[in-house]
Amino acid sequence: MPTDRSRTKAPKDAPDDSPDDAPDRGRVAKVLARAGVASRREVERLIAAGRVRLNGRVLDTPAVVLEGGETLEVDGKPVPTIGETRLWRYHKPPGLVTSHRDEAGRPTVFDSLPPELPRVVSVGRLDLTSEGLLLLTNDGTLAGRLEAPATGWLRRYRVRLHGRPTEAELARLAEGLTIDGVRYGPVTAQLERQQGGNAWLMVGLREGKNREVRKLMAHFGWDVGRLIRVSYGPFQLGRLAPGAVEEVSGKVLREQLSGLIPAASLPQPAQKRRRARP
Repeated sequence: MPTDRSRTKAPKDAPDDSPDDAPDRGRVAKVLARAGVASRREVERLIAAGRVRLNGRVLDTPAVVLEGGETLEVDGKPVPTIGETRLWRYHKPPGLVTSHRDEAGRPTVFDSLPPELPRVVSVGRLDLTSEGLLLLTNDGTLAGRLEAPATGWLRRYRVRLHGRPTEAELARLAEGLTIDGVRYGPVTAQLERQQGGNAWLMVGLREGKNREVRKLMAHFGWDVGRLIRVSYGPFQLGRLAPGAVEEVSGKVLREQLSGLIPAASLPQPAQKRRRARP
């Protein structure tokens, strides 16, 4: 099968993609991630498996720089044209897997989304039994940047647990902990109320390691009954009903995402119409 070798390969000293890069230009893995196909690492695996075509030819290397306007296909399906970055708030109910495919055949978040939504990826994950705010975007590059600890966005959770947390134990969370050789950074935890043997905590963290909240609670012997994400950075769950999806306005995106992605990718403000003089 012929392969595409006509495109320019990125030099070894090429700088990493910056927020000023055009959305349809740059390394092919970045462009496909930006289009919401998969993460950059997963895109590299798709290319290695011969599942990506560039201008009709199988692509055999991720070290390709696109100039804009190329035709890309994954598994024989055209990659949608990269337009403006969009973001949605989704209230994930428990019982759904945050994955596009589940080997066990369990229902997924993406199976439950309205059909009119474009292809989207999640910003981080919530495990099967967790619920609450899940951000969705058509921009895979944005998802990666919002997940990165360097962005510093606070994620807040309401946690119902079986146990009686003490002030000393909550203070230990604020200092950071090492569990099974994994270092967890400082976590804020405030006791909202104690009801018999059950407690509600408000927990805030900035790293978001795999099942971090549950592992931290288990370290103190507390069994988590419910875990609800109520905010991710400036975005709040609010009164969004379980299973509901609501798009974030362009104005809010421009205010909150400036500097994280190319300015040209953000929704542009509508031009004010001039009133005709009588």
